[in-house]
Amino acid sequence: MFESLSRHLLNSPKKVLLWTLLVVLLAGGAAGGLQSRLTTGGYESTSTESFKAAAELDETFKQGEPNLLLLVKDERGVDDPAVEAAGAALTSKVAGEAGISNVVSYWTSGKAPALRAKSGNQAIVLGRVNGDFDEVMARIKEIDKDYTGKIDGLEVKTGGSAMMWLENTTQSTEDSAKADGMVFPLVFLVLVIIFGSVMAALLPLAVAFSAMLLSMGVLFGVTMFSETSSMVMSTTTFLGLGLGIDYSLLFVTRYREELRRGKEINEAITITMHTAGRTVMFSALTVAVAFLGLFALPFTMLRSLAIGCIATAVLAALSTIVLVPALLKVLGPRIDKWQIIKRKENRAKDGGGFWHNTSTAVMKRPVLVSALVLGLVVMLALPAANMNVRLPDESVLPTDAKSARVAAQLKVDFDSREQQPLQIVAVGSGDPKSKTAEIASYAEQLSALPGVTRVDALTGSYAGGKQVTEPTEASSRFAAADSTFLNLIPAVDPLGDQGAELVHDVRDAKAPFDIKVGGPAAVSVDTFDALADTIPVAALVLFIGMYILLFLLTGSVLLPIKAMLLTGLSLTATFGALVFIFQDGHFKFLVGDFINTGAITWTVPVMLFVVGFALSMDYEVFMLSRIKEEYDRTGDNELAVASGLERVGKVVTYAALLLSLVFIVLVTSGISFMKAIGLGLALAIIMDATIIRGALLPATMKLMGRANWWAPGPLRKLHERFGIHEGDEPPASGAGKTLASNTR
Repeated sequence: MFESLSRHLLNSPKKVLLWTLLVVLLAGGAAGGLQSRLTTGGYESTSTESFKAAAELDETFKQGEPNLLLLVKDERGVDDPAVEAAGAALTSKVAGEAGISNVVSYWTSGKAPALRAKSGNQAIVLGRVNGDFDEVMARIKEIDKDYTGKIDGLEVKTGGSAMMWLENTTQSTEDSAKADGMVFPLVFLVLVIIFGSVMAALLPLAVAFSAMLLSMGVLFGVTMFSETSSMVMSTTTFLGLGLGIDYSLLFVTRYREELRRGKEINEAITITMHTAGRTVMFSALTVAVAFLGLFALPFTMLRSLAIGCIATAVLAALSTIVLVPALLKVLGPRIDKWQIIKRKENRAKDGGGFWHNTSTAVMKRPVLVSALVLGLVVMLALPAANMNVRLPDESVLPTDAKSARVAAQLKVDFDSREQQPLQIVAVGSGDPKSKTAEIASYAEQLSALPGVTRVDALTGSYAGGKQVTEPTEASSRFAAADSTFLNLIPAVDPLGDQGAELVHDVRDAKAPFDIKVGGPAAVSVDTFDALADTIPVAALVLFIGMYILLFLLTGSVLLPIKAMLLTGLSLTATFGALVFIFQDGHFKFLVGDFINTGAITWTVPVMLFVVGFALSMDYEVFMLSRIKEEYDRTGDNELAVASGLERVGKVVTYAALLLSLVFIVLVTSGISFMKAIGLGLALAIIMDATIIRGALLPATMKLMGRANWWAPGPLRKLHERFGIHEGDEPPASGAGKTLASNTR
C-alpha cells in the first residue's frame, strides 16, 4: 500500500495537492454548518431511574424541576405592601410568558419561609422553561434579557440551572475563540524555532488545518444520524492540531534523516513512507483504540467525543501521509525557504547525542533511577486517593457569572434549596383522590428523613414528620388521572455526599406505591452508579485493544503491559496534581480564580484519562517502533534503546512541547473544568515525555533485558506474519530507486 501510494504521490504531487485541497474545502464548507447541529446536552444517561422519572414527570404531569430562578431584592423588605404587589405582578408576568410553566414565588405561595431570605429583603421566583436542551437555551436567553435589572422598582437577577448552562456554553464559545487566537501564533513561533525556517513551520500547520476541517466535515455527516455533543468542536480542534503537528514532525524528521544519509528526495520520501508513514498510521490506530472504550459509557457527550477523536486521529494520519510527501516533493529544497535559524546537523550516530547519552546513563543505574522516578510519581499521585467528583453546577463558572452570583447569595441568605428538589414520581398508582391517606402518610415519613427541609404533595406540605400547611390550589399540580408525585426540598447540597445519602434514604424508604426518584441529587447518584457499572467494560476494551496493537508493533508479550503501566503512572500523578490544585485549592494563582467546591467535575478525570492515555500511547508507538527497528537491526537491547531514543527522542520532546502548549492555553478559560482539563493534559504530556519515557522507560528496558522481546513460538510466528515492522523498507525495484533519478 505504502509503495503504491508513494509512487502515485511522487508522480503527480500537484494533482494530489489540488484534489486534497478540494476535499478539505468541501469539508470546511460542511463544517460551517456544524455548530448549529450540535447539542449542548448529552451529560445524562437515558437509562437511569432519574431520567425516567423526569420523562414521566413531563409526560404525565407536564412538570419538571425548576430551571428558572429570579432573585428579587428590595431594601423596603419583601413584606412591604408595595413590594408584595410588585412581586405578585412580576410572578404573574413571568407565568404568562410562552414556554414557561410552574411559576411560583414567595408572594404567591402563602409566603413560604423557604422562599424568603433571612435578611427579609430578598425573595425567590421559581419556574420552569420547557423544551429540550437547545430550546431551553434559546428561551432562557430571552428571559434573561427581559427580567434582569429594575422591574417595577424591584432589583431582579436571573439564575437557575438553565441560566447556568447558557452561561456555560456562551463562556465556552468565547474561551474557545480566545484559545484559538492564542494557540496558532504560539505554535507557529515554536515550529519556526524547531525547524529553523518559516516554510517548514507552515507544513505541520497545513496538515493540522486539513485534519481539523476534514474531521468537522465527518462530524457534520454524523449529525445526520445521531445526536452529537458540542463538546466535540473544541476537542477535535485541539486534538487535530496536536496530532497533525506530531505526525508531521515525525515524518519530516525521518525524511531529513534519510537525506542526511545521502538519499535523493524521491527515495527519501519513499523510505520515510515505509517507515515513519507506517508508524503514523499505526499511531493513529492506537489513538482510535484508546477512545473505543467510551462507547461503553452511556453518555451522548462521551460517545460523541469518541467519534470525533477517532475521526480526527485517522484523518490527521491520512493528511500526513498524503499532504506531507506531496508538499515535500513540490517544495524540494525550498522547504528551508525563509530560514531564520541555522543549526549544525545531528546525524544521530549510535555513539552520541543527548538522548543516547541520557538513556545510556540511566541504564547504568536502572534500579536507582526506577526507585527515584517511582518515588516522585507516587508522591505526586497521593492526593488522587482523596479525589471527589461531582456534577457541574454554577460553581464551574467564573465568580462574576450571573448564575454563580445568584447561587452564592442563595447559599448564604436562604435556608433551603427550592430550585433543586427531589421528585418522587408514582405513575399508575391509582386515582390520587382515593389515595390521600397513603400520600399523606408517605409525605410525613419522607419529611422526617435527615437533610429534608420540606415535602410538598397533593395533600399539603410536610416538615419534621408532620403536616405544616393544608393543600392549596397549587397542590393540584401533584395529581394526574391515575398518578401522583411529591417534591422533596433538600436542606443539604444535592450534588454532595449528603445529597447522595438523601437519595438512598428516599429510595430505601417504604412507599405505598411504585416510585421513581428524580431531581439533581438523583441524577448525581445515577450518573456515578452508571459510571461505576460501565467503566470496567470500557477499561477492558481499552486494555485488550491496546495490548493487541502493541503486540503487533513489538512482537513482545511483556512490552505492551509495561507500556500501559507506565502510562497509568503518569496519569495517576497528573490526577494527584489536579486534586491538589482544583479540589484542595492550592496554587490557584497558577490557573486563575475559580470557585472551589472541594470536588472536581466528573467529566475531567474521564476525559483526562482517555485523551491523556491516547496521546501517551501515541508517543509510546513513536519510541517503541524505532527501538524495535534498531533491535531488529542490531540484536542488542541496550544499543537499540539508546539509538532508538536518540533518533526519536527529539521528535517526542518537540511534539510534547507543542502539544502541551496547545492544551495549556485552555487554562485561560473561565470554566473551571476546562482549566483542569487543559492543565491536566499539559502536565500528563510533559511528565510522560520526560521522566516516564526519558528515564523510566530505558531503566525498565535495561532491567528486563532480552525478556522485553520474549514471546512464545506460536505468537512469534503470528507476529512475523501480521506484525508491524517500521524497518521494512521498500524493495530495490520500488518507487524509491525508480524515481530517484527523476530528481537529478
